[in-house]
Amino acid sequence: MSIALVTGARGFIGAWLARALLERGDQVVSLDKGRPERPASTLSLLEIEAEVADVVGDLRDGDLMRHVLREHRVTDVYHLAAEPIVATVKDSPVRGFETNVRGTWSLLDACLAEDVERVVVASSDKAYGAHKALPYREDFALNATAPYEASKAAADVIARSYWHSYGLPVAVTRFANIYGGGDLNFSRLIPEAVCAAIDGRAPVLRSDGSPERDFLYVEDATRAYLAIADNLDRDRVRGEAFNAGGGRPFRVGEVVETIARLAGTGVEPEIRGDGNPAGEIDRQYVDAAKLRERCGWEPEVELEQGLGRAIDWYREHPQVRPPAA
Repeated sequence: MSIALVTGARGFIGAWLARALLERGDQVVSLDKGRPERPASTLSLLEIEAEVADVVGDLRDGDLMRHVLREHRVTDVYHLAAEPIVATVKDSPVRGFETNVRGTWSLLDACLAEDVERVVVASSDKAYGAHKALPYREDFALNATAPYEASKAAADVIARSYWHSYGLPVAVTRFANIYGGGDLNFSRLIPEAVCAAIDGRAPVLRSDGSPERDFLYVEDATRAYLAIADNLDRDRVRGEAFNAGGGRPFRVGEVVETIARLAGTGVEPEIRGDGNPAGEIDRQYVDAAKLRERCGWEPEVELEQGLGRAIDWYREHPQVRPPAA
């Protein structure tokens, strides 16, 4: 049995990861910077809040991080906590860099000092920036140009350096757009479109629907985290970055049309954009062959199936759906 610290466990992906860890018999410690302003966190919505040890603290506090690791005898760390909203980091880059970069090195230093056995750090496919060649592979340069992209690219490089320089068993994830029930960030395409379609509102597209994205169902993402951690005793995994995606890109217009059809409420998407929104990448998807070959992972949930699961989840949790404008 492992004792896992999940930073950001009250959030969408962190909560699903915490559930997966509990289901396989691990103990879980949750670290977040504070209680959520909204009535419920994803951790509570998944009904596992009582099963985790809850710690409130700031990632940037190295002394606190060492204390948490030592007190709970943590063996595995999954670092998912971040300032995740692209627009927020653009408006306040220092805040983004403090959380995403300084928070990462403070936690890694603590892991090194406390001899943590396995560390998995969440980077992002956004760290690649824009490339003409597709799909993105792990040997592509990190061409970050926007503050959010830069913060994830910096954390990515710093994390991998802790294996090569200090021997900390760490790997980095560069996952595609993760979706599923429990995502309470309604500025994202899928949770907002799902809730709109369920409530009979027209899902809004900020583009003309043509941009292509890679989508990864949340339980496939958690399996990828576990597969990487479980193989961190191997030299071909330690110090490496790994992509994970759904296997192929989809037009965002196609995604929203599928949501509207599966919801069965007769709504049609409302297109408000002309082309791709300024500053966003037109086409982006990742090659997950490295993760398949080295850790044995493949996605199991196809997009339409995952969207159906997400629709069911938000129908079962009407209290979290945003009110109609």
